[in-house]
Amino acid sequence: MPSPKTRPRREVADEALVRSLFNEHGRAMLAYATQLTRDRQAAEDVVQEALVRAWRHPDSLDSGKGSVRGWLLTVVRNIVLDQIRARNRRPPEVRESPPDAAVEGDHAERVVNSMIVVDALSRLSAEHRAVLEQVYLKGNTVTEAAEALGIPPGTVKSRSYYALRALREAGNTERLAS
Repeated sequence: MPSPKTRPRREVADEALVRSLFNEHGRAMLAYATQLTRDRQAAEDVVQEALVRAWRHPDSLDSGKGSVRGWLLTVVRNIVLDQIRARNRRPPEVRESPPDAAVEGDHAERVVNSMIVVDALSRLSAEHRAVLEQVYLKGNTVTEAAEALGIPPGTVKSRSYYALRALREAGNTERLAS
């Protein structure tokens, strides 16, 4: 870095101006920026930008319209508002769906499966269908199904077992044929 004697006077004066502004008003600027951003690191960036603007426009500091601190705090507020506006102007980011997210099955597959079940149910005897209807569609217990059908609970269990086995075999046969 060249010594102050070799640098132009304007550059030395500007550096002295920024140093004096920071020494006098830096803490207040940082406190205000931290309050606005709620982030110390972002607040430090805002203060630095405000000091750069003061360095670029030193004539604004002594315009006689108000205090230097007021001007600097206004610049800090404007920088924060500009950042918020810029952030809101961008479209919101869309998160990627997790790789293990469930994907809805194809509607056609559900239709085919229901057709297979209807076909398999039509091949069952009326007694087996009645047991499955009581236990699975109406949600009755074995005892309730036995009372509704007028048969012993053991018969409900065995008919349910053989009906489900027949449905399973029919489903496997259909899948093998496809």
